[in-house]
Amino acid sequence: MITDNGIEIFTALQDLVHPHRTALLVYDMQVGVVPQIKNGAEILAKVRSLLQVTRQAGIRTIFTRHMSLPLELMGSFQYRMAMAWQKKQDPAEVSSPFLRDSQAFQIAPELQPLSSEAIFDKLAMSAFEGTPLQFTLRDCGIRSILVAGIALEIGIEPTCRHAADLGIIPILVRDACGAGNSEAADQCVASLEHMGDTIVTNLKTVTELLVGLPGPETNKS
Repeated sequence: MITDNGIEIFTALQDLVHPHRTALLVYDMQVGVVPQIKNGAEILAKVRSLLQVTRQAGIRTIFTRHMSLPLELMGSFQYRMAMAWQKKQDPAEVSSPFLRDSQAFQIAPELQPLSSEAIFDKLAMSAFEGTPLQFTLRDCGIRSILVAGIALEIGIEPTCRHAADLGIIPILVRDACGAGNSEAADQCVASLEHMGDTIVTNLKTVTELLVGLPGPETNKS
């Protein structure tokens, strides 16, 4: 960390990955999402491993869920997006796969959120749009977010960009992020690295940084 003119400038990952300064965002690890990618089970295992180590270190955790609206509430853009994703030419043929009470909408049971963790439901790709995520992070004094989940090229990249625009440093845990299109995902990561406002790391590095930290009880003192 560098201090200049009374401002703390965080440049090193080890300064940011700490319960006082970072939170974990688990992006759309839902029952109906994980099976859609080829290595869904592998990503699920890595996100679970990340979640275990962040919980042990006392890192605040927020889950997101992508939600479908009932057809009666879908407007022009929602229909357009549904038609594109479901490869339909007729809006009468689209469905709402992630309705609020559906099984597909739920968080994968292997990642069952704790009572101390939040779940924010969203319609947009960015986890910040239409959710209390920014307010929550700001109110807790969080400076960065660890990001993992599915899918990198669809919602995780815009979430990282949105975080940076809000002055929150995104830390992308690359190997704990799944993608439906690996080439598109690689291009997204290259673009994020080119911009320089997202820190790209991996599960091993984050785990090593967190394992040596004191647990939640110590962090409260």
